[in-house]
Amino acid sequence: MIKAFLFVASLLTAAVHAAPPQQMSLVYDLYRNGQKLGEVTDTFTRSGDRYTLTSETRARGALQILWPGTIRLESTGTVTRQGLRPEKFEHARSDAPHKLATARLDWKQHRIAYRYKGESRQVDGLRSGAQDQLSQLYQFMFAPRMAADYRLQVVSGRDLNEYRYLRKPGETLETPLGALATQQYQRITRKPDEKAITVWVAPGRANLPIQIRVTEDGVTLEQRLVSANVKG
Repeated sequence: MIKAFLFVASLLTAAVHAAPPQQMSLVYDLYRNGQKLGEVTDTFTRSGDRYTLTSETRARGALQILWPGTIRLESTGTVTRQGLRPEKFEHARSDAPHKLATARLDWKQHRIAYRYKGESRQVDGLRSGAQDQLSQLYQFMFAPRMAADYRLQVVSGRDLNEYRYLRKPGETLETPLGALATQQYQRITRKPDEKAITVWVAPGRANLPIQIRVTEDGVTLEQRLVSANVKG
């Protein structure tokens, strides 16, 4: 799935970019293996040091049979000097409410509490800087500096995974905000069946995610920004 979720200098040099926003509403066209599937709407709101980030995916047209209903991701937590610090993540499907998956991040105990289909379990080992499946895409905007070799834990509604991204030069992409120079962050995979992720961010727009590509099990899903309302 999407969101899965994830994005030139020396290893420790960060891209210089504008201050992160207080509010955002972004719309992406969604493609499956090159064919338009639907759209993704992401919203971010901040009140003090608290944030709420949501993402809703809807299929359109003939391919709607593949993705009935709406897939909704939600990340809530705090904005710190190190960027986003998620405290709760939810993954919900409108056509399958019994499959609601929730992860609560306990930073004091370094533990994650999962709940899925009425069953609960806990996983230890949560480390500083961890992100959830949704917040990882926007941590590029909120972290004070982004290394060229970027490692983090990523929490989904059911799992805890180790991710590593490398920064590479990107191309200039046409966007609703005009032509923007980008950088790519590519997930480094170790096994052929691991999820491959590439995120194009715009340094001149506070590392706003412009394009996201996820490849898994022979399927490539790609989001391309088509509408952006960003307020400082």
